[in-house]
Amino acid sequence: MNEQLLFKKLNNLPEHLKAEVLDFVEFLLAKQQKNQPEAAKPKFGSAKGQFKMSVDFDTPLDDFKEYR
Repeated sequence: MNEQLLFKKLNNLPEHLKAEVLDFVEFLLAKQQKNQPEAAKPKFGSAKGQFKMSVDFDTPLDDFKEYR
């Protein structure tokens, strides 16, 4: 449906019907939000064992010796 046509028809309605249209639009938006599944948040520790840190992780890199 064209937005301009919808707006034109809405402007022709009396005020009490415009209020009903607003209530219905808010109902539809709430219904749409309720039907969308909530994104699952990752649980703490869910990536355990998937990464391996090198034993010499904290030792200075040879590439940066000239900057000391």
